[in-house]
Amino acid sequence: MTMPDIQPLVSVQIVVRNGERFIRHCLDSVRAQIYMSTEVVVLDNNSDDSTANIIASEYPEFRLIRRDNNLGMWPGQEMLLSHTRGLYVLVLSVDVILDPQFIANAVAACERDITIAAVQGKIFQYSLPQLETDNLKLTTAVIDTCGFGMTRSRKVLNIGHGQPDGPYCASTHDIFGVEGAAPFFRRSALEDCRVEGKLIDTDYFWYGDDLDLAWRMTLFGHRQVFVPGAVAWHDRSTTKGAATSLAGHLARLRVRRAIPLRKRRLDWSNVRFTIIKNDYILNLLRDAPWILAREMATLLYALAIEPGILLEAGRFFALLPRMLKRRHAIMRRAVISARTMHQWFT
Repeated sequence: MTMPDIQPLVSVQIVVRNGERFIRHCLDSVRAQIYMSTEVVVLDNNSDDSTANIIASEYPEFRLIRRDNNLGMWPGQEMLLSHTRGLYVLVLSVDVILDPQFIANAVAACERDITIAAVQGKIFQYSLPQLETDNLKLTTAVIDTCGFGMTRSRKVLNIGHGQPDGPYCASTHDIFGVEGAAPFFRRSALEDCRVEGKLIDTDYFWYGDDLDLAWRMTLFGHRQVFVPGAVAWHDRSTTKGAATSLAGHLARLRVRRAIPLRKRRLDWSNVRFTIIKNDYILNLLRDAPWILAREMATLLYALAIEPGILLEAGRFFALLPRMLKRRHAIMRRAVISARTMHQWFT
């Protein structure tokens, strides 16, 4: 691909804590980008492994910021925005490996169409242990995500997760929202999504921040687009396959039990906070039968399988008034109608 002589600056922002297993793979892929006009800033969230030392000694061209406390992934990304200046911002997780043309293809899509606010790449799965121990090459066999989707029951979907690459992810098209592994933003659109001066809800910490931001971007009228030429690989720490059989469900259950209980609790509460803050009441009423059925199934599942999740109820109700206040601030700025938003709930 031939790039123009003057390229808009892209800020690559990485927030990491204890990422020594992944950091070289991630930063090597950033270093290998054919797109040259970039600045790379890495925030180390008080790692107690060798992450910061690896970055400082082996990647001196990248700026390293060290903290003595853990801000969290997305609050850390918000902090980095004040340290970068690119027209575009790539928010990158440390467990992601980029194709050499990822940034070039994302920029090209945005430069062709100024209405695009965010780009979702085609993210495939990989497994770091297998990659290193079995000397495997990265493959494009199984999708990790092609962005966020949403059902009428308000179940959050990673489009294509666990499925083979196929026609549904072969062309550029609008999506409900970009997922948090490697979203690519137009900075002006990202800044426009601040509410009361904040981009990220600090009450979320660790889970759901990306969904909350993506939903708000759509609500505020910013297009989010899937671009199949922006390819990357993600070693997702949770599930890696679609549960289409009893064996699949049992495998997912084993994986979920390995996830810290705190994160599973945040999964439950933060997704519901996101719905409370961003969903139109009219749409909630339209889809009430589907939503209530899912909530009842979730409650029964928690009672039978993961009762620890129910401990989150106290925090949920304590924060509810704060979330309702933020809902008011968000809805005052919403520009997309309830009917148009409802088209995404399929």
